Amino acid sequence: MFTLTVLGSGSAGNCALLATDQCRLLVDAGLSARQIVVRLEQAGVRPEELDGVLLTHEHCDHAGGLEVLCRKHESLPIYCNPLTAEVMRREGNCLGKHRNWRLFQTGADFEVKDVAVQTFAVPHDAVEPVNFMFHHGRAALGYLTDLGFATKLVHERVRAATTLLIETNHDTALLNADTKRPWAVKQRITSRHGHLSNEAAAGVVATLLAGGAKLRRAVLGHLSRDCNRPELAIETMRRLGGEGVAELEILAAAQGEVSARLVVADRPEEPPAPEAASGRVGEEAPPRVARKRNDLLQLDLFGTAAA
Repeated sequence: MFTLTVLGSGSAGNCALLATDQCRLLVDAGLSARQIVVRLEQAGVRPEELDGVLLTHEHCDHAGGLEVLCRKHESLPIYCNPLTAEVMRREGNCLGKHRNWRLFQTGADFEVKDVAVQTFAVPHDAVEPVNFMFHHGRAALGYLTDLGFATKLVHERVRAATTLLIETNHDTALLNADTKRPWAVKQRITSRHGHLSNEAAAGVVATLLAGGAKLRRAVLGHLSRDCNRPELAIETMRRLGGEGVAELEILAAAQGEVSARLVVADRPEEPPAPEAASGRVGEEAPPRVARKRNDLLQLDLFGTAAA
């Protein structure tokens, strides 16, 4: 069984737990280390049981709790790309000494125990932001957060997802009416390297459903405290999510509480393809995930490669 538990999601911090019988992974560590530990315990997991933290990017609301967490748990693997690691190591005293970095090139595929991970680039104002697709057997989870718009690559990568966590950062009207944010901040948020609005996220789901995606659940995340509301994000998804959205389970992740443990459904079986040129009956192609350990570069304290 493959499950997703959102430990917290919003402008003040983001962190989610992925779990199988063999593997437990955090995606981002934007809550305080104390809150991460408390909420992990609520989900039935101890920090020492984690098999790693995967970082989407270096911004504080996604990585702010990582230094203290790694200070207390020195062997915790950190999975990210080299530029993100460089920023984190340079700006964090403890992280500069951390030995268990597992570096991947953006676009690479790798495995952590029985979870296959696909990485892909997204447009956001960080050094090298990435998002993820996760596969466990036929169960497929898409993780989309902190992107100004969904590129063709994004649509292609998450097309296989049965559960999709997708950013619904702001309602456009509420953001425009907000008096706390300067014009320049609003421009950054709505830019092509900013954040998805409710409307933009609904457009992503509508495109996926129109393209034959087998999506069953949409988890709405990273909601702005001032410029969005859960009921508004859900209503917009229902209204603009396209044909088939009525059959989706739609829920909004919260900043201040742990979500229910969500079971990620298997992708449905596909009918046999026509006979291929080789004379064999075609079968559904498995996820494009590399099986070799050497897709990751492990760094020690001094940044030298380890086998």
